[in-house]
Amino acid sequence: MPRYKLIIEYDGEPFVGWQFQAAGHSVQGVLEAAVVQINGAPATVHGAGRTDAGVHALGQVAHVDLARSWDVFKLRNALNANVRPHPVSVLAISEAGEDFHARFSATRRHYLFRILNRRSPPALDRGKVWWLPVDLDAEAMHAAAQLLVGKHDFSTFRAAQCQAQSPVKTLDRIDVARYGELIELRCDARSFLHNQVRSMVGSLRLVGEGKWRAQDLKRALDARDRARCGPVSPPDGLYLLRVDY
Repeated sequence: MPRYKLIIEYDGEPFVGWQFQAAGHSVQGVLEAAVVQINGAPATVHGAGRTDAGVHALGQVAHVDLARSWDVFKLRNALNANVRPHPVSVLAISEAGEDFHARFSATRRHYLFRILNRRSPPALDRGKVWWLPVDLDAEAMHAAAQLLVGKHDFSTFRAAQCQAQSPVKTLDRIDVARYGELIELRCDARSFLHNQVRSMVGSLRLVGEGKWRAQDLKRALDARDRARCGPVSPPDGLYLLRVDY
């Protein structure tokens, strides 16, 4: 059976997340329903990252095994026609070897978090940013964030329902930068714990507001205690940016 690699963009707001669930629409479920229409039989669409409800993607990667070979451009167009009216778009498709796995072959995942930092609420970006009307010090947030870079036990920033075997992860990069009213946080790692990015962003918000100093963040990390985490950010501003292989 030929295997295909898909690059996918989606608005996470109406979905229960990437992974199929018994109740509610999932991105995986919508794609698999589209695959049935063109494949004539069910096929599992394996994603690189199991994004949560409300989390968006600009470059989610997936793979699927189909019953026959397809021209990749016709396959992309057929899938996009069949995912309508859901806010999912297959951006590109390429043939992949049988040893390629969207999740397990990944070497690095890149996430983006967007904060709208102004007094007025968003109109056009509603659901696509975390609106924080209190002035944030992005430079202080960036400086504190560097204490999270490297290999650590991230238990403090791990959701209780996380299924990872170990809380130890290596964070390759986390940068915070302001662009006018917009603050962007970018995080790179081979893999992340459940809710890790949103937990780190929520704690960095406290630094930006002046309620925490950098050492408070470090003490929270070293405590390895979920109770020491700041309030977790909403999913609105989080995007799976791209995946490296």
